[in-house]
Amino acid sequence: MNKLLSALVVAVMATTSVSAIAAAHGGAMSDKDKADKMAACKKMDPMKADEKMKAECKKMMEEKPAPMMDDKKK
Repeated sequence: MNKLLSALVVAVMATTSVSAIAAAHGGAMSDKDKADKMAACKKMDPMKADEKMKAECKKMMEEKPAPMMDDKKK
């Protein structure tokens, strides 16, 4: 019974950690996807676009690029 309980706890912990890692990495857009989305935003007709598309484009336009580590001055 003790081994069964230990195996069950290990299985639950493994499942939880794998799902947490997948959730943390699932939403990142690649550079190609960002470029495609930016091109779609530039072609967008504001009169015909839905609110979700407008909000996503506004968010992308306001985002600042991440600073590069190599750009630090010595």
